[in-house]
Amino acid sequence: MPNVLDIRRRIRSVRNTRQITKAMKMVSAAKLRRAQERALSARPYAQMLANVLKSLVTRAEIYDPETGEPRHPLLAQRGEENILLVVVTGDKGLAGAFNTNINKAAMRFLESRSGKKIDVVCVGRKGRDFIRRRFPPANGEQRAGQVQVIGEYVNMLGHLTFKDADGIAQNVIEQFTDGKIDSAYLLYNEFKSVISQRLVVDQILPVREIGVRDVADVVELSEEERERVAKAAETAGVSVRGADTTEIDRQSAQIASAQVDYIYEQSPEELFRSLLPKYISGEIYRSMLESVAAEHAARMTAMESASNNASEMIDALTLAMNRARQAKITKEIIEIVSGAAAQ
Repeated sequence: MPNVLDIRRRIRSVRNTRQITKAMKMVSAAKLRRAQERALSARPYAQMLANVLKSLVTRAEIYDPETGEPRHPLLAQRGEENILLVVVTGDKGLAGAFNTNINKAAMRFLESRSGKKIDVVCVGRKGRDFIRRRFPPANGEQRAGQVQVIGEYVNMLGHLTFKDADGIAQNVIEQFTDGKIDSAYLLYNEFKSVISQRLVVDQILPVREIGVRDVADVVELSEEERERVAKAAETAGVSVRGADTTEIDRQSAQIASAQVDYIYEQSPEELFRSLLPKYISGEIYRSMLESVAAEHAARMTAMESASNNASEMIDALTLAMNRARQAKITKEIIEIVSGAAAQ
């Protein structure tokens, strides 16, 4: 049985760890608030762009009237033989099962499309390390395998800008228009509020319908996970409800639904061709912002659980220390009484 001094050292060590986890929880809560604000501030632009494109669809001939083929390359439907998957994970750990769940979803996606040629773009260090341990990087023009890693972006999500997301989007668009891939998917954590988030796989190319997301796979939070996240948010002072965007949605929807003729400086067809790639960039940027917010929420919850576990461990160690001290005192009293009786 450990002595009292050893138990005291253990208690001191656990207390120090608890202070660290509590501080990390509050830091994640503060970053979560900022990430929510960034994701919310980007939403009106994305909605307005989608509604402008919807308006252009009704005024421009995006499909050839004779052949029925799309006039924009990003609308082309092809047989799905070459696939590109963009996996968005975090750069750091200590976020519970956040990165593990994304990596598992990526493996399920790859297994469900076995036999096809799949290129993987990794955004985030954790996903990069996981994928690279299992699949080789691309090697020039010759494929390195049925599944290969063609792009890595690490240390980007901490200071994410639209330029970063646009660079990834332009790379994906270029491969699709060149015919190197037939479809593109985006795997990330969708974040609406602290208790309303899910792991989704969105098909971003080809574009099937403007403003409507093509969700290929969804993994929802369990009821137990929702309760843990809600409890962590409550103790950190973070609202569990999403922001009310009803008025913003109503105003932006008026552009697509207004029955008026707009005067365009360029033709509707030309505007549609130039705005559709920006729509893809906006979708990727939005998903990355939501993934950052989801990561901070997961880390806040994990640190809350770690702090609670540390408190329980301190209580158990304190009880063990008291028992050890009591046993030591009892032993000393017995030795004194035995010595007095021997005299």
